[in-house]
Parts: sequence; C-alpha cells; structure tokens
Amino acid sequence: MSRFNSDKVMPRYFAIAVVFTLVGFAVVGKAMYIMTAKKDYWTQVASRLKRDSVSVKPTRGNILSCDGQLMAGSIPEYKVFVDFQAGATDSIGNHNRDSLWAADIDSLCYGLNQIFPSKSVSEFKAHLLEGKHKVMKNGTVGARHWAIWNRRIDYNTFCEVHKLPIFRESSGKGGFHWETFNARKRPFGSLAGRTIGDVYIAKDSAKNGLELSYDSILRGTNGLMHRRKVLSKYLDIPVMTPIDGADIVTTIDVSMQDLAERALVDELKLVNGEMGVAILMEVKTGDVKAIVNMQRADDGEYYEMVNNAISHRCEPGSVFKVASFLVALDDGVIPNDTNFTIPTGCGVMEMHGRAMKDHNWRRGGYGTINVARALEVSSNIGVSYVIDKFYGSNPTKYVQGLYRVGIHEDLKLPLVGYHPPYIRMPDTKTQDRAKYWSKTTLPWMSIGYETQIAPINTVAFYNAIANNGKMMQPRFVKQLVKDGQVIKEFEPVVLKEQIAKPSTIKMMQTILEHVVSQGLGRKAGSKSFKVAGKTGTAQVADQYGSYHSGTTRYWLSFAGFFPADNPRYTCIVCIKKSGLPASGGGMSGVVFHHIAEGVMAQNLKLSVNDARDSSSVFKPAVKQGNSIAADYVLTNLNIKEKPQLQQKKESAQIIPDVTGMGARDAVFALEKRGIRAIVKGRGKVKSQSLYAGATVKQGMKCELYLE
Repeated sequence: MSRFNSDKVMPRYFAIAVVFTLVGFAVVGKAMYIMTAKKDYWTQVASRLKRDSVSVKPTRGNILSCDGQLMAGSIPEYKVFVDFQAGATDSIGNHNRDSLWAADIDSLCYGLNQIFPSKSVSEFKAHLLEGKHKVMKNGTVGARHWAIWNRRIDYNTFCEVHKLPIFRESSGKGGFHWETFNARKRPFGSLAGRTIGDVYIAKDSAKNGLELSYDSILRGTNGLMHRRKVLSKYLDIPVMTPIDGADIVTTIDVSMQDLAERALVDELKLVNGEMGVAILMEVKTGDVKAIVNMQRADDGEYYEMVNNAISHRCEPGSVFKVASFLVALDDGVIPNDTNFTIPTGCGVMEMHGRAMKDHNWRRGGYGTINVARALEVSSNIGVSYVIDKFYGSNPTKYVQGLYRVGIHEDLKLPLVGYHPPYIRMPDTKTQDRAKYWSKTTLPWMSIGYETQIAPINTVAFYNAIANNGKMMQPRFVKQLVKDGQVIKEFEPVVLKEQIAKPSTIKMMQTILEHVVSQGLGRKAGSKSFKVAGKTGTAQVADQYGSYHSGTTRYWLSFAGFFPADNPRYTCIVCIKKSGLPASGGGMSGVVFHHIAEGVMAQNLKLSVNDARDSSSVFKPAVKQGNSIAADYVLTNLNIKEKPQLQQKKESAQIIPDVTGMGARDAVFALEKRGIRAIVKGRGKVKSQSLYAGATVKQGMKCELYLE
C-alpha cells in the first residue's frame, strides 16, 4: 500500500480557493456593471413585465327541445385586433416593421375589403395607418390593441382574416390577436323566446326564462390561468381548467310550439288583438309542450316580449265558472245528476243591488235551466245564483272550496316572473277597498271576477280535471345532460292527488264535453275527435282604463282538453282585445281548434302503402350526397330499379341549389362555401336570392324564403 502524500493537499486547496475567489469577484463585478451601466436597460425590462390572473370562461350549456333539437346554444365569435408594436427585434422593444407594412398594407386592405365589402380599401388603409401612427401615453408610437373591425365575426370570417398578409404571421411579428366570446344563438328564432330566455353579453348583462332559472347549471364553472407578459410575449400557465355547463332538455316540442304560435298570431291579426297566450300541456305528466306569448309592438307586428302565460294575473272570466260549480258539486249542495234547476228568468237578475246579466239578456234570457245547461251556455245568472244561494251565509266555505280544488294552488314554477293566484278570503273589517268583502263580491267572484289568476294556473286546473282529479305541476325541464350522459332526471310532480271526488270529476268531464258539442264552445270542437272545454269572455280593467272608462277591453279565453274520451293534452288560449266583436268561443276557441287538430294530426300513424297507387312506379328522387347511405335506404325500401347515384361532390366554388331543404341544411350548404345565409319565414326553402350554379364570390349574401 502506497503512503498518502500530504504535501500535495495544501496546494490543491489553495488552487480551488483562488478559483472560487475569482468567480466571486466576477459575480460581484457583473452585478456592479448591471446596477450602474445597465441600470436603464433592466429598468425598462422590469417595467414591461406583467403578471395577471385571468378567468377562463367555460362553454355555456345548450337548451334542447324534448326530442333533442337545439333551441339555444353557444357558438364562438371573435373580435380581431392588431398590435402595431409587435415584432420587436430586441428585448426592450426596438423594432423595424416599416418595410413589412409598406410592402403588404395595400394587399391587406384589399383582402379586408373583400371580406367586409361595406368598407372600402381606402377606408381600411386610413384606419390602419391611424392606429400605426397613434402616440400612446408612454410616448411609444403605435396602438397595442387596435380594432380591425368594430363588430364580432364568426369563425369562418375569422379564419379568412387570419390568412391575410401580415396577419398570417405569428402574433409576435404580425401583431394579429383576438378576443373570443361565446355568443348565444337560437336556431328557431323567437320560437318560445320568453320561456327559453335571453342572454345579453353586454355591460348590463341580463337573462330571463330558463336561461336565468337554470343559469348556475348552464354557465358551468370558470377556470383560472396565470398570464405573464415579458416584453411583447405572453406566457399562459393553466391553474384550473374551466368546467363547461350542462345541457338542459326541455319539455317543449318544436313542431307543437310552431303550430300554436302560427294559429295564435293568425287569429290576433284577424281580430286586431293586443296580446295572446297559448299553453299546451300533456295531461299525464304536466309537460308543457308549447307556450306562446305574443304581443303587438309599435310596428303592428307580434313578438314575444313578456311571458304573460305565467306572469299576467287577471280576472279569468267564465272559465272560472267550472271551479265554482266543481266546489258546489263536490260539497254536495247540488246533486251530481245536475237536475237542479236555476231560474235565470229573462237574463237579468238583481244581486244585492246590482244587475247580473247573461250575454243574451236582450233576447230574453234562458229561462229555467239546469246546472249542466248553465255551463253549456255560460250563464252568469245560473252560476252566481247557485253560489250565492248556498254559500251566501258562509262565503268562507266557498273560498276554502276553491283552495281545495286547486285553482288557487301555488305551482312553484322554476321560471322567474311567475305570480301565484290571488283569491282573497272574506274580510269585512279591512279599510282597503281592494280587499273589502261586500255582499256583491261572492256572486261576481263565482263568474270569474274579483280574482287574479295567470293562464298557467287555469290550464293546470283544467289539466287536473282531464287527469281524473290528479293535479300535476307544469314541467318545463326533463333532464340535465353532460357529455351525452343524463346526470339528473326531473320526474313529474303531483301537487294534489285528488282535487275533488271521482264522481264529481266524471260529471264535470261530461259537462265540459257538452259545452263543446252543444254549447257555446262549438268552434273549438273537431269532427275527428271529441273535445271538452269552457269558453270565457271577461271585461278587463287595467292601467289603460276601468270597466266604465269608455274603452271596453276584453279578455277572451278557451280552456279544455282533447280527445275528451281519453285526454292526452290540455290547452288554454287567451286573447286580449279592445271593442266588439268579442267572443271567447268564437275567437280563442278557433285557435284551440287549430292547435288540437294540428297536434292530433301529428300523432296519426299511417302506413305509406295506404297512400300508394299500386300501378305507379315508386322511385324517390335521390339528391346528391352520401351514395352508400342512399343505397342503404333504397335497398330497405325494396326498390330494385335504383336511380344513378352520383359520387362526385359539388364544387365549393358553385352556389348550391337549396330549394326544398330545411333551414338548417340550407344554411349549412351555403355557409360552408362562405356565403352568408339570411333566413326569412319557417318551413322548407321555397326560393333563394342567388342563382344556383353561379360562381361563389367573397362577401356574398343569400336570402332564403321559407314556407
């Protein structure tokens, strides 16, 4: 073993010490150099270092119809900008971009003009040069966030702008950058607009309808990202990923909604109505299949402005008489055989100092009639006489009966703006005229006055009668869906198991059927199936005038269900108008008829063979498309002589023929070729403003007329 040489240890330690000493002097020297000679340089760098925590917005969930059609969804939109200080050649911002802009600004402005034809090439050039030469507060020249276009653009337009000279360069060199927004779009336009709701992405953000009621579910959870900017470059560090909102599946049926809206608007135009409401409800589940709220605007057209179906409490008129007689029948004060007779006389009867009149009092009235006939002809005297006779000494029992049969039920709807009914209890001690109970209150309340009830409560009450006494809560949302999976199911909710005795309900169902078959509700009926319901015509006192102001305003309604022998749907139609003629059965009943016939026609199950001529050649026209899919359909239709299936795709530079297509397919076919589609009307495309087969040009717009 060799002996350790200790004489070499100290020289080695000395050498290492010298090296570290020199390194230390170098570090101190460099630090002194930076603190003195390079002080200004690093001060500028530090001033341009920015740190920020940025909230990352999730994608808002969609609102779907009962069969999965998109009723409201989020699509990306962009605002585009240019940074004229981008493209620095060193770390403190010295740049040399004049040559880049001098060479390409003309072609850039020409390209922008092709994309946005409303602004000329010279206007774009002047606008960009203004931003390029703008002097900022810190003395630098060139705007950092100069808007290229003053409005948001869709994704296809964004891609076209991004391909232009200068803008196609990286953001650090070309300066092109953007802000992304989630815009809310409704493919079916205003259909069920006040129920679906709106989202205004603006400073005064506002929501309503389902958009507001389910906002916490739809909007998701914001994410978080740390953003650092060093000089002209951004560094994004994700901290928390945003969670997108869930989709909600509503009970709305698009075809039924469209049917109800068309029928109501047509009648409003015909009778010069001010406002109209229609609600269609499924009997067994309480699902609201259609809810229409149309109101006349200053331009004379009708739009969805306010959800009057749930918020407009008013005196319901004669549709309320059903509740009055239901209470009397259920209490047993009149027999269930309805043979109890009522002396309505000549159509005018004094009720505690006031004249109660039937609508035909000028023609001599109805004389002596039974209970069923009183509802069939909507006799005011018939109903008020019975209620005043048997409940006049104890009106509290009558009002308690109204509460019991469900006409006063708080439906607890998930929509903001809903107002529960107001039916007051007898009170003769209060000083408030609106609450004071006089001797005339009871007879007039029995025929639909002195109360405040929204249409949704009336239709829920009639739905309970159709449902053999079981009152269902109106349901607007069936499911919550996330990534295609159902995460929550909203089951039908029973508010009252039985609003009245089964025998009483059965009797009322029969009476309501007779109202349509042999009473004032004939126009609501159908030759194809039985209809049951009740008309209502009430004078209205509102902010525009009282009953005696000289302008008579009417609230016309018809509430009922169909088919009467096996009820599937309950519907109410209300129309508000001024002046005569005014008829609940003749106006609202007509709308009810069209809705009922249309809904039942949609449910018909017919075989195609029943409508086929055996001697004809059944060969469907096959449009250009997926030949494999077309061949599969033709094979399953047992068509042996198949038409020639073209494999060739239509050129993207040719305007397609979209006549006969639905709105969604037509818009897709045009916009994938860069043509902006403007849809007018509903249904299928009848004609298009651009000639099919012509060459596609930048900025083209095509108007589609649907019927």
